[in-house]
Amino acid sequence: MAEKKKSSGKKKEDTQEAVEDKDFLYIVRIANKDLSGERKVPLALADLKGVGNRLAGIIVGELNLPKDKRLGDLSEEQIETLKNYVESREFEDLPVWLLNHRNDVFTGEDYNLVSNELDMQIQDDVNFMKKMRSYRGIRHEKGQKVRGQRTRSNGRHGLSVGVVRKREGR
Repeated sequence: MAEKKKSSGKKKEDTQEAVEDKDFLYIVRIANKDLSGERKVPLALADLKGVGNRLAGIIVGELNLPKDKRLGDLSEEQIETLKNYVESREFEDLPVWLLNHRNDVFTGEDYNLVSNELDMQIQDDVNFMKKMRSYRGIRHEKGQKVRGQRTRSNGRHGLSVGVVRKREGR
């Protein structure tokens, strides 16, 4: 008697899809961050701190990169131009409202900061506000809300949590 072996459910196409292209890059390093090569180019760029979805789409259009291609499928030259463009601080062709650091206090220039540079610049700005004793700087020092939010019921810390009622007769 001959027995038939049960198939494991895998088809020939599944095994062929498992074999990937040897030139595919699974990890691409841009601005000191590892980006997944399996994501599409605009979405992978949006993973960078300081680059959102809109800016990523505009950068891809500016460099004439395919939007529907995965980041790992790009050639070495395309990745290098993308890396240089993102890491350069100044974007001349982009509108000013799209950049995240406009009208610098000391230089007056407009630039878009990415990754660690953005963190350092924010910290420097907060320290400068504290040093010149501006309203926002003082609020940062005290650990209170900075942007005009209400503080009566939210943002409480320590012993002020809960409702304190006035005594009757006073």
